[in-house]
Amino acid sequence: MMQSPLKTLDKINIEPRPVLNDITVVIPTLGRPILAESLYWIAANSAWPADLIVVDQGANPEVAVWLKMLRSIGLRTQHIPSSQRGKAAALNCGIKCVTTRFIVVTDDDCFVGVDWLKNMATHLRQAPDAIITGPAEPEGDEVTVAAVTSHTKAIYRRPRLKFDTFCGSNMGVAITAIKQIGLFDEDPVLVAAEDCEWSYRALRTGVPIIYVPEIAVRHYSWRDKSKRVVRYKNYAQSHGGFYGKYLRKGDWFIGLRIIIHHLRALRRWLYGLITGNQDSALYGRAYLMGLLPGIIAGLRQGRKL
Repeated sequence: MMQSPLKTLDKINIEPRPVLNDITVVIPTLGRPILAESLYWIAANSAWPADLIVVDQGANPEVAVWLKMLRSIGLRTQHIPSSQRGKAAALNCGIKCVTTRFIVVTDDDCFVGVDWLKNMATHLRQAPDAIITGPAEPEGDEVTVAAVTSHTKAIYRRPRLKFDTFCGSNMGVAITAIKQIGLFDEDPVLVAAEDCEWSYRALRTGVPIIYVPEIAVRHYSWRDKSKRVVRYKNYAQSHGGFYGKYLRKGDWFIGLRIIIHHLRALRRWLYGLITGNQDSALYGRAYLMGLLPGIIAGLRQGRKL
């Protein structure tokens, strides 16, 4: 079982680490208690960022307390309360506050490895024109709703028909590359697919994605079955919204991806039914039912642009 987050930070006894002066870490959050555990692993890393920015869209007063604890051991932090909603808006808010060369992003339910930031910085400096990403491996007793587990290093220079290997909860990029790609799309029709759309746009813009297995985080699975059903539905409709907006722009590559995505969803649904894997069936069904309404919403939204 995971320790109580407050107890974890209350026991924090960490000596100051070397500071990577060209790196800022950004964490978007709703202020869930699990954030404290995530912050602990940032502090326990072998190196610290020049700045740790937490964009807080929640109303939990303990977030400010946790960040004060980190400041007490010498880790520079910024707490940015925000009345906006959506991860894209939180990321964009954080990006606008970054003054370093690079920005590194993780989520409030992810626990970073001990050399995570040092390894990320090394690869960013070696390839400053690329996006660096890595695995988000499942952890916890519940079934994870999103995981990236490949152990093969790869460089992607163009979109793929299946999906683009990119982990929005484990990524780093130069601010100059963000200026080339643009900020995250805050459109509500792709509220749960902002990272998928952004990585696709990056590849279309000519910014490569480098996947490095050694740069890993652990994604804590805290959603029970009822919450996972809602999340699968959100994923499906948001993916559809992303697809619809690009179809509206005349991107017929996305049309091929839609066909393949539907076939993959059908296979996953049937596999779940045949094997008794409930989550596989729920995931597949969510996409079979949710992609088309999302595509229609994206097409309509694209018409307004």
